[in-house]
Formats: sequence, C-alpha cells, structure tokens
Amino acid sequence: MSKVAFLLANQFEDSEMQVPYDEVKKAGHQADIIGLKAGETLKGKQGKAEYTADKGISEVKAEEYDAVVIPGGSSPENLRLDQGILDFVTQANAAGKPIAAICHGPQILISADLLKGRTVTVYPPLQDDIVNAGAEFRDEEVIVDGNYVTSRTPKDEPAFVRELLKKL
Repeated sequence: MSKVAFLLANQFEDSEMQVPYDEVKKAGHQADIIGLKAGETLKGKQGKAEYTADKGISEVKAEEYDAVVIPGGSSPENLRLDQGILDFVTQANAAGKPIAAICHGPQILISADLLKGRTVTVYPPLQDDIVNAGAEFRDEEVIVDGNYVTSRTPKDEPAFVRELLKKL
C-alpha cells in the first residue's frame, strides 16, 4: 500500500482534509499529516475537524512518500512561503509522484513554480493566479493531468477522492 503525505496547516477546509484522509486510510494506505512542526494542533476553519501533525516538514523527504495531498482552505496560504514545503512538492513532482490538490491547494504548486504547461482546476476565484502561473484553467469537478489531480471545492470531493485513489 502507498504512503501518502497530507500537507496541512491551520484553517484548512475541514471536509477537504477529512474526506480524502479518511478514504485513503479506509483503502489501506498510510496517511501522514505533515505540518510546519511535529505535534502541532491544526484546526479546520469550520471548527469541525482538528488534527495533530505527525511530522514537521523538516523531518521528512519526498522520497519517503508515494503521493502528496494538499487540502484547501487557508492552509495552503499558510504553507506556501515555507521553503521546506516547496522543496518537498518540487521533489515529489520531479519523481512523478501523484500530487492531489483541492480548492486553494494549487497555491503551493504556484509558489513552487510547478504549473507551467499544466491543465488544472482550482477554487474559481483563483483562476487568474493559475493562468498567470502558466497553466490552463478548466472549471471542472476534477482534472487529471499527468501526476496531478486537482478539484475546485468540497462538492467535488467524490471525484477528487476517486481519481486520487486511482493514482494510488
């Protein structure tokens, strides 16, 4: 089974973490929550979910994981300025590992300069950011482009999880 890194910070969109995390584990995969610091309590913006970071980004390497999931909400905004996070996704991408990002999740891919020439979807108000980063934006429930799986909002979670599990 696969080992999946969930990149998470405070103010994540609750269901965009809960649903993929629970489904990945239910399918028998290992799911590690990677935050900025190990042991940090991370709270969802809706107040419905709370997680503890299993590991801090400085403790892990992309080569230790088979896939990366980036939930949305404000979490990506809180992670995208951390060089360790950017290096982690850059290394995962270079190795062709699946990277699944929903809602605001692609903000990390923008900051890591990983969207040129890609086709993705994102929370619609961010479409200009995607285009400015060199990607093609499509307003669809899920886009699979090579190793990337992207979705827009919580209503797209079933399609997002379906495609993520196919990649695993």
